[in-house]
Amino acid sequence: MTDMMMLALRWAHVIGACVLIGTGAGIAFFMVMAHRTREPQVIAHTARIVVIADMLFTASAVVVQPVTGVMLAAGLGWPFQTPWLVTSIALYLFIGAFWLPVVWMQVRMRDLATEAVRSGSPLPRLYYRLYAWWFAFGFPAFGAILVIVWLMLATLLPQPAEATL
Repeated sequence: MTDMMMLALRWAHVIGACVLIGTGAGIAFFMVMAHRTREPQVIAHTARIVVIADMLFTASAVVVQPVTGVMLAAGLGWPFQTPWLVTSIALYLFIGAFWLPVVWMQVRMRDLATEAVRSGSPLPRLYYRLYAWWFAFGFPAFGAILVIVWLMLATLLPQPAEATL
């Protein structure tokens, strides 16, 4: 693999990580702020946009990350059983186990809030239960992605004997 191809893969991999972290943090912020209003109209509008953003940005990055990661590992000659790669892949699957239900919850909360607006009624109890689960699921998933970034960066740092000034 050429140096330019490796650089392009690294760039795509880092951008994908930025998109995952940034979109995740942004979605969480806007959903929490909308939820705090307790206004079905605000929540329905925000959740509608959040679902679109998750499908457009997060889902795209979810595909880009493993593709670029596998290509980078192969291009750099790293065995896939390297401990930090195994840990990163396990954490990535762990994140997915939280993200997939979160997407479903966001769609459901959007629909419940939209129905409350249409009917002029308050948000149902189910909305609040889903929100509590949605909120709780964010912490382990977001923490795990931060650990993956740490593993990636710590592994790529030059060792003291290799460092140059």
